[in-house]
Amino acid sequence: MAEELNPFRIAQEQLDKAAEIMKLDEQAHQILREPMRTLIVNIPVRMHDGTTKVFTGFRVHHNTARGPAKGGIRFHPEETIDTVKALASWMTWKVSLANLPFGGAKGGIICNPKEMNAQELEQLSRGYIRAIYEFVGPELDVPAPDVYTNPQIMAWMYDEYSNIRRREEFGMITGKPLEVWGSEGRSDSTAMGGMFVMREAAKKLGIDLKKAKIAVQGFGNAGMYAYTLSKKLFGANVVAISDSKGATYDPKGLDLAKLQKAKDETGSVMNYEGGTKMTNEQLLESDVDILIPSAIENQIRADNADKIKAKLVLELANGPVTPEADQILYEKGVLDMPDFLVNSGGVIGSYFEWVQNIGGYYWSADDVYSKLDKIITKSFVDTMNTKSQYEGKGTKISPRTAAYIIAVDRVAKTMKARGWY
Repeated sequence: MAEELNPFRIAQEQLDKAAEIMKLDEQAHQILREPMRTLIVNIPVRMHDGTTKVFTGFRVHHNTARGPAKGGIRFHPEETIDTVKALASWMTWKVSLANLPFGGAKGGIICNPKEMNAQELEQLSRGYIRAIYEFVGPELDVPAPDVYTNPQIMAWMYDEYSNIRRREEFGMITGKPLEVWGSEGRSDSTAMGGMFVMREAAKKLGIDLKKAKIAVQGFGNAGMYAYTLSKKLFGANVVAISDSKGATYDPKGLDLAKLQKAKDETGSVMNYEGGTKMTNEQLLESDVDILIPSAIENQIRADNADKIKAKLVLELANGPVTPEADQILYEKGVLDMPDFLVNSGGVIGSYFEWVQNIGGYYWSADDVYSKLDKIITKSFVDTMNTKSQYEGKGTKISPRTAAYIIAVDRVAKTMKARGWY
């Protein structure tokens, strides 16, 4: 039987596993298996050739028991409603594990932004907000950037929302440029949070980060910052990195300027001068101490998990490891730190931006990083303590299941207190 790779089914399977171990009330379990609401919209855009093209967009609220919905917006040619539902579910657990006053949401539009000019992207961004504006706002649902969206797109969306509502509400969206009251430290908060988790996990495994060999899958926002921050903060040696076309490997370590040159001049980091070309699959299986998947879902699966050589897997992407692969890695003794812990720095940074927007008082980048370190390190400690507690009682669980147990328990208790079941 083929492994299930539907992201929403995977999210449900992960929840089901935790629910069984923690003996979750069946009523709460059923509420949490499905999103509270799903919105599908059509967005007409006048293209540069004069034709009008209709794009399909989504916004999903998984659960809002603990606060306003929170979640990014993705522009991707292969976006699906099941991917958005899965990401909304994972966001519920992400904000709960970090103990933030939010629920989980996600949005997306089926499009290829690489084939669109700035005017088309602006029309699409504004059209999306016109289609969903009744469902978003600082007290309802607070979007943010995700795959192939950026601060400029957030600024257009903020401006469109303000035009419709006829008032300025900076807290309706996060990941904005500083010019429209974004937050210092937000742009690299996802990777920065991942670095704090890497620091703590390396301590636990006895890995000296100054001597560690690291492979990063993905050369987007998260992957590039993971590269730069791991070198800047710890002096670590990143020996392999990839983009959608392929990877490059150099045991002496990679140079950012040469990586950027290869990307700009040839379209891929795989053409890095002096490096060895690799496939993404080969990068995942390379002989390194730490592997950081920073790209897309389902990269480590049942068919390749036993080939992973890294001692530590740091899931900076959403859903890069399937449930079957998770179990294989656990049995191999690989410490696989789950996505909704590792990459929660992004939503924690967005939370800080939202708080600053509502309060009208702004912090320095150092303030942001300090507060981020405190929250995400506590999440790591809570996760590993829960894992130890269950294993002390004879139930072996992965860090992912331990993190699920913490997050699900918090949401279930809030729903119970509110009388939802």
